[in-house]
Amino acid sequence: MSNSTSEQLRFPPIPGFTVRVDFEGGALSSDFGPLLLRGVDQQIGLTYRLAQAFEDTRHPSYIDHSLRDLLAQRIYQVACGYEDGNDADFLRTDPMFKLGLERAPLDPTTDLASAATFSRLENAATRKDIYRLAQAFVEQFIASYAKPPEVIVLDLDHSEDEAHGQQELAVYNHHYRSHCYLPLFIFEGLTGKFVTAVLRPGKRPTGAENASILKRVLKHLRAAWPNTHIVVRGDSHFANPELMELSLADPHLDFLFGLGGNAVLARLAEPTLTAARQQHELRCQNAARTGSTPPDRTRLYTELDYAAGSWPQPFRVILKAEVMALGDNPRFVVTSLDLPTPECLYRDLYCARGQDENFIKMVKNDLHSDRTSDHAFLANHLRLFFACAAYVLLHTLRTETLAHTELANAQPATLILKLFKLAVRVFQYKDRIKLHLPTACAVRGLLERVTEILYQVPAPAWNSS
Repeated sequence: MSNSTSEQLRFPPIPGFTVRVDFEGGALSSDFGPLLLRGVDQQIGLTYRLAQAFEDTRHPSYIDHSLRDLLAQRIYQVACGYEDGNDADFLRTDPMFKLGLERAPLDPTTDLASAATFSRLENAATRKDIYRLAQAFVEQFIASYAKPPEVIVLDLDHSEDEAHGQQELAVYNHHYRSHCYLPLFIFEGLTGKFVTAVLRPGKRPTGAENASILKRVLKHLRAAWPNTHIVVRGDSHFANPELMELSLADPHLDFLFGLGGNAVLARLAEPTLTAARQQHELRCQNAARTGSTPPDRTRLYTELDYAAGSWPQPFRVILKAEVMALGDNPRFVVTSLDLPTPECLYRDLYCARGQDENFIKMVKNDLHSDRTSDHAFLANHLRLFFACAAYVLLHTLRTETLAHTELANAQPATLILKLFKLAVRVFQYKDRIKLHLPTACAVRGLLERVTEILYQVPAPAWNSS
């Protein structure tokens, strides 16, 4: 005979009461986020654009979930904090995720796709699909501007994606001391908008490889914005002649790269470093006389007359001569820009490149772009794109819908925690759906603003069902 008593969770009592928990709440969800993501997606058309770039080879007779619905479900799950494809097995019946995919939330015949379906989708991706998806992200970036911008900054950077199994093309990288992938991320440095990404083996990229990727991106940007000034920015492993030559071929293209030190640069930097040491010593002596705190560091900036033999032509080389208590810290950059002063160019333009690392951390740490545990390389590349698409949706929500609010500069994890992870009770009637949020909702005002904006602004025609 079966036990009719439902399973309960026990907690320590409070004065006068015992505390028990069961799972009989009915049509409840802990995720309000899919409904907000649907509104943003309808405005920018992201999943529609990605679906057009992916060739669906399934037989129409056996299709229960459209390609666009599959992409939207997986991307919404990642954007709500569910990075693992296996999460779809229990989220497929979640009423809020079903509602986000425009399905009746309490109808058992409208369940979403399972983890097995996503496994088949990921392993069905071809090289052409991945290439077209990468192009689609660039097109989405272009479409995010109402008019051509006067200037954009393309920040290039690689990030370690450590592998823990036998993934294809995951090789050992001595710098990171791990078997890994080394994906390339491209963001717009002034706005934080995502441009595109490329999953690649863990070996150090060559200049020809970096140039071939950037050349394809620039081709799409130039087709839409022929007169926009583009500045390409990256650290020292992008300072190679192949990328420099791209700027010479385009009058509206400049670069700003870090430059690794060598014996020649060290010799040229010595006079400025000597002056910085003397100035730092003088500042420390003055601080000792007045009883104030000695300075942490002293910096001087200047230009050096230097050109590597492999460069197509001489370019400006800037030296930051920094002296600290721990010793000298010279840094070099090379650029095709001729107007900013050395200090402005290094301090204000080059150092701002560090923000790109924060963008990558959002995709990697908050949205788990490094969940590349499939054996197949192309399947892992598609997983990377799922995380990137989630970033696009969250970035649009934050910078457009949440502009001028306390969450305008929030990281994805904060948006997920404060706006998406809300308890929702779902009621489905014959002609309407009603959602009940907690009475004590800390973000009630924000939700009123966000939902009204998404409701009032009409969706573009290509997104209408």
